[in-house]
Amino acid sequence: MRATRPHMPGYGVLPADEGERLLPFEWAEERLRDARNYWVATVGPGGPHLMAVWGVWLDRRFVFSTGRKSRKARNLAAEPRCVVAPEGAAEEIVVEGVAEETIATDAFVEAYREKYDFDITSLGEPVFTVTPAKVIALIEAEEHFAGTATRWIFGD
Repeated sequence: MRATRPHMPGYGVLPADEGERLLPFEWAEERLRDARNYWVATVGPGGPHLMAVWGVWLDRRFVFSTGRKSRKARNLAAEPRCVVAPEGAAEEIVVEGVAEETIATDAFVEAYREKYDFDITSLGEPVFTVTPAKVIALIEAEEHFAGTATRWIFGD
């Protein structure tokens, strides 16, 4: 994983060695772990689809469950690329990655139970794991925006 500034023409984003410098990935992971609700964007035959879900950030991946017949699941089966973002844009984090249907590991089930006080296995629905290709984060406040925008690229 490498960190850089995202390309954001017209927004006054500073070079990586200026402003408050690049954000540490731990900053993004803390917010990804602590969020209660997440937005998942997929694309299907009818175009883009956006829906809020519950999920957990676990081992640098986003894991969630959804109904097998849901629009999200059907879209991901046909096109696994997706975008995930935790609620709240004041400290913005956007995860672009690829979703794969996986099993409900013990770690996921326990993390989900602890976070939501709910046994996700009771639903019997598929679990998807989103592996990031790119994560973009920034602090929205004007005094931080230009100097905190950070992009992490995975796998190269």
